[in-house]
Amino acid sequence: MVPEPGALDGAATAQEAGERLSDPAVRAVLVCEDGRLTGVITRKTLVQKVVAPGRDPRTTPVREIAEPPLFTLDASMGLDEAFHALEEHDLERVPVVEDGKLVGILSRTVLQRRLAEDEPPPEPELFQQQV
Repeated sequence: MVPEPGALDGAATAQEAGERLSDPAVRAVLVCEDGRLTGVITRKTLVQKVVAPGRDPRTTPVREIAEPPLFTLDASMGLDEAFHALEEHDLERVPVVEDGKLVGILSRTVLQRRLAEDEPPPEPELFQQQV
């Protein structure tokens, strides 16, 4: 899990969200109020809720345009259960919350690697010498 994912406060502007989303590695910006995850902003969100209606991104607070998160994982969830949830919903990255507060982001790729590390090595084949 990536702890402290750098969410924006609800009072931040759409301009700030756009600056973060200009990095090709960033697919979504999380929005929090008092540490609680309240929403998500994507490039699509910016186009639909700021650009298309002609709103000023420098004065539009992200709390007004953020969409509710589609899916979150609880911090107490086990690794296997979290992996199955990501697989079932075909998600790559998911916010992790504890009592509604954002504590990190979990990536399916990182989770796969971690689960592979936890697997015991395969049993060596036993070879018998012929006498």
